Amino acid sequence: MAREVTHEERGPAKLDESDMGDDGMIYVCQCGLSDEKPLCDGSHNATTDEDDGVVYKYPNDDADAKRREVDEIVYADE
Repeated sequence: MAREVTHEERGPAKLDESDMGDDGMIYVCQCGLSDEKPLCDGSHNATTDEDDGVVYKYPNDDADAKRREVDEIVYADE
């Protein structure tokens, strides 16, 4: 499975002790879906039923919208 993720930030996020959870760990989002980036907010739970070999697009601005399957991602030449 793969996801198309759109990021708007252009710089790093600095983490410190205030970002630690009750267990003393810092959880960094790797799925790209968290609203608390760079921290994980559990949004990855929406991906548990993704199929291998399918690319998914998750909406980032409409909480009521559902993910959709993407036939192909086309990249513009830079």
